[in-house]
Amino acid sequence: MTATTVPTSGFSSPSTVRAPRWRAFAGAAAAVLALGVLPGAAFAEPPKGGAANLAMVGEPQGLDPMISTADLVGTIMQHVYEPLYTFDANWNIAPMLAEGLPVVSKDGLTYTIALRKGVKFHNGRELNADDVVASLQRWMELSPRGKSVGKEVASLTAKGPLSVEIKLNAPYAPLLAQLALPSGMAAIMAKESIAPQLKDFIGTGPYKFKERRPDQFTVLVRYDGYSPRKEAPSGYAGRREALLDELRFVPVPNANTRVEGALSGQFQYADLLPVESAGRIDKGAPAVVPIVTKNFGFPYIVFNTKEGVLASQPLRRAVQTAVGQGELMAAGFGDNRFFVVEPNFFPKGTPYFSTAGSNAYNTRNPQSAKEAAAKAGYNGQPIRIMASRQYEFHYNMALVMSEQLKKAGFKTDLQVVDWATLVQRRNDAKLWDVYFTHSGLFPEPMLSPPQLGDGAPGWWETPAKKSTLAAFNQESDVAKRGALWGQVQQTVYDEVPFIEVGKFNSLSARSAKLEGYTPAIWPFFWNTGLAK
Repeated sequence: MTATTVPTSGFSSPSTVRAPRWRAFAGAAAAVLALGVLPGAAFAEPPKGGAANLAMVGEPQGLDPMISTADLVGTIMQHVYEPLYTFDANWNIAPMLAEGLPVVSKDGLTYTIALRKGVKFHNGRELNADDVVASLQRWMELSPRGKSVGKEVASLTAKGPLSVEIKLNAPYAPLLAQLALPSGMAAIMAKESIAPQLKDFIGTGPYKFKERRPDQFTVLVRYDGYSPRKEAPSGYAGRREALLDELRFVPVPNANTRVEGALSGQFQYADLLPVESAGRIDKGAPAVVPIVTKNFGFPYIVFNTKEGVLASQPLRRAVQTAVGQGELMAAGFGDNRFFVVEPNFFPKGTPYFSTAGSNAYNTRNPQSAKEAAAKAGYNGQPIRIMASRQYEFHYNMALVMSEQLKKAGFKTDLQVVDWATLVQRRNDAKLWDVYFTHSGLFPEPMLSPPQLGDGAPGWWETPAKKSTLAAFNQESDVAKRGALWGQVQQTVYDEVPFIEVGKFNSLSARSAKLEGYTPAIWPFFWNTGLAK
């Protein structure tokens, strides 16, 4: 298959000098996705003008990038809003709205962040420290990841028109990575637009919001007043330029329709296609270019630890014993070139590789599960499993898991809904017991899944979680953090707030006319143009 492939690169981790930086680790076979082209690669600048039709997996539940952790919302709104920091092509932390990396006190408790001068919001007003403080306060109140960061923050204040100070209660190694992630984004908004429910989407990004018609499209248009950085583009970092006049994000829930639209030229980009369509996409050359994003992420199964039959930890352990992740991954991806079955949350050769808890992985033992469930008091209540066909691999895995549970004596109720409905329902603890989702694979463990934070669906909150994560987050030494992560991973296997299924590569497609596109977990379309 001739494809645009995202090169791999090593994880990196924070140090204690001035600001958390990221050190690369060698070993491509064990490495994780790098977000852009290899360092040093260059392209002629694509042409300017035109509109791109971008086929996404469904309708975003909303456009507030803080409230939702859904990748779809982050993908769209990262063009409208920008964070203080972002990731470059090698997962290094890089400044975006910040002038540079922060100055950090010797005790690791005070971060002083200088802001770029002359950055304009979409309403024409210049960014200042008050906007940043108000935005981060909202993020810490409303975002699941922001809430977990908020617990670490002693104070957040403006120190002049273009300087912000963050004081921590204790050293917190993931801070800059938390501020950089597009999902559940710490987006900087115009202070006057901030509200519990956003009505005006006023950011600093290269595109501004124009129109949303539910189930039809979300349209963003070029912002001619945009203030780009001067550094060369690298992953999400560096210079951003809106070359296209319009970005039209079109919800296309049916995966086969996305495939057909890519092949026919209806869509210039089609996101997350079924791996079995790889052959058809390949035959679309040269007009269509397959995009294989290696080490894209991991599917995982979230459990409701708050209400319902699986609020019982022993019953969650019984379900875990019944599940065979190998079967689930095979059902989800078919071609073993697109997935790997392994118990470690992070690849071998990276700082956070650990085999802790691996004896509970891929057991697929219905008899032991049945005995454990009976001992835990299971009396036939149906386990409500939510999945969406918009991510076909979620649905296929849910089918197999339902059968695995039945073999272990569980009753199941498989509820297949569209993705927007699933995202809405998962916020209500009375409506579900299990749901399927996935995440990108990131270099900082605290970035995903959201269940490691506070308040995310599943509502996992135990003394063991609190103590292991506190020890992990307060340690900034890479080697020591690696060992402490093993304790966190063991706690996840013991308490089963979620099950990580495996790791996978993704397949998308673009028109050959879409020039300058850089494959990434959250697709972005600045620095991207359309050939005439």
